[in-house]
Amino acid sequence: MSGLRKSGRAPPYKLAFYGWGRTTCNAQKSGISVEHDLVYKMVLVPELKVLLSRDQIAKRVTEMAEEITRDFEGQSVIFVGVLKGAAIFLSDLARQVRLDATFDFIGVSSYGNRPTPTEDPAGHAAWDSLGEVRVTKDLDQSMTGRNVILVEDILDTGLTLNYIQKLLQAHQPLTLRIAALLDKPSRRQMPIHAHYIGFAIPDTYVVGYGLDYAERYRNLPDICVIENP
Repeated sequence: MSGLRKSGRAPPYKLAFYGWGRTTCNAQKSGISVEHDLVYKMVLVPELKVLLSRDQIAKRVTEMAEEITRDFEGQSVIFVGVLKGAAIFLSDLARQVRLDATFDFIGVSSYGNRPTPTEDPAGHAAWDSLGEVRVTKDLDQSMTGRNVILVEDILDTGLTLNYIQKLLQAHQPLTLRIAALLDKPSRRQMPIHAHYIGFAIPDTYVVGYGLDYAERYRNLPDICVIENP
C-alpha cells in the first residue's frame, strides 16, 4: 500500500476491494484501511454502482431453480450455457435444481462489419447490433429427445438468442426452454420468449457475475453498472 499517496487531484479511477463475503466499492486512494483477516484483490476500475447484490442474485437463482424443478419433476434436463457470460449463472442454477441434470456449452461470435473501437470500445454491441452470428464452440452431446434449457446471461435484442434457439431446435429436443438471468426488454429487436427470467433491468451497461467489460470484471460477485465506461 506504500504506492498510495494523498493527492490534491481526484483520481480518474476508483479502487474496488473484493474479499470473502465483503465488498468495499468506490474507496478513495487516501485513507484506505484493510482488515488483515480477509484476502482482498485490488483492481483499478471505472466507477461502478451495484445494481443487483450477490444476495439478491442468489435468492432469485434459487427461485428460478425451484420453478425448473417443479416443471420437470421426475425428468432429467440438460442445461446449455452460452459462453462465456452464462458460465457462473449456469453453475449456480444447476446446483440448485433438484433433478437429474447435466450441462453442455455453446460458443458464438459475430462476423461481418464490426463496430470500431471508438464506437464500441468494449465490443458489447458486436453480436446483437449486426445479428450475424457464427458458432465458435459446438455442443458435445446430442440434444435429441432431451429436455434442454438454454441458459443465457442477458436477453438483449434477441437476435443472437434466436439464432442459437434455431440451432438447438434442429437437434429435435423433447422440450426447449430459455433461462436468462437478466432481461433488457427496451432493447428487443426480435421477439423471443424466455421461460425463466431473473431480473428485468434498464438499458445500462452491466458487469459482474459472468458479464464483462472488454473481458474484465466477470468474477465480481455483484452485478454492477459501469457509469463511465
